[in-house]
Amino acid sequence: MSAATEMPEGHIASAVRTDAPPAIVLDRVNKWFGALHVLRDVDLQVATGERVVVCGPSGSGKSTMIRCINRLETHQEGRILVDGIELSDDLRALDAIRREVGMVFQSFNLFPHLSVLENCTLAPIWVRRMPKKDAEALAMEYLERVKIPEQALKYPGQLSGGQQQRVAIARALCMKPKIMLFDEPTSALDPEMIKEVLDTMVMLADTGMTMIVVTHEMGFARQVADRVVFMDRGEVVEVGTPERIFNDPQTDRLQLFLSQILRGH
Repeated sequence: MSAATEMPEGHIASAVRTDAPPAIVLDRVNKWFGALHVLRDVDLQVATGERVVVCGPSGSGKSTMIRCINRLETHQEGRILVDGIELSDDLRALDAIRREVGMVFQSFNLFPHLSVLENCTLAPIWVRRMPKKDAEALAMEYLERVKIPEQALKYPGQLSGGQQQRVAIARALCMKPKIMLFDEPTSALDPEMIKEVLDTMVMLADTGMTMIVVTHEMGFARQVADRVVFMDRGEVVEVGTPERIFNDPQTDRLQLFLSQILRGH
């Protein structure tokens, strides 16, 4: 865990709905990049309202898995269902899924020539056909929530990395997604900026949002996750509560990973 990013004590109360169908299902998912087998029979279910943290060494398939969930990468074998819809080449189904799934990347992916407010309103106006006035009101609501409303008229290049990542989170929330995916959202940030982004994600977790977060921030995993998924060499090696994963790892691979990451920070 980064010394600069220790999280407050205590686990956030879960908002998992046990009566709801799974928000995300991965069923024996396989993916290759050429001859490289990057996902190997991955099985995972994420319940509605559940917060899942995915960790593992570089090259373990974490980011590829999360990118497959909204078809930024295509899997070659197995099934992926999001909100009950199976991912396929059906563009209408894909559009329906992407409207419900927000994603935040390690590189902020903001449009540099648009203001913060314009970055946040672009998708609601063009995808959800929201009137501009309503989209701007919604954007300001979420910029307030991530604590940077005063930056609305600035351009991304005028903001710090942590502020840009919070804009990226607000932009994703403006589409009112049911599910949020985070792909190492703090890995491109300076240590002093990491906590402000993690605090924003803790706030989001507290609202009951279904979340999958790929991260090395073990303090965040301990505080926020309902379950932690450990991946290595394209496989899901262990899945469990944060207490079980961190205090009672079952495999040598997880024990080695934890010793390295905790020693490295």
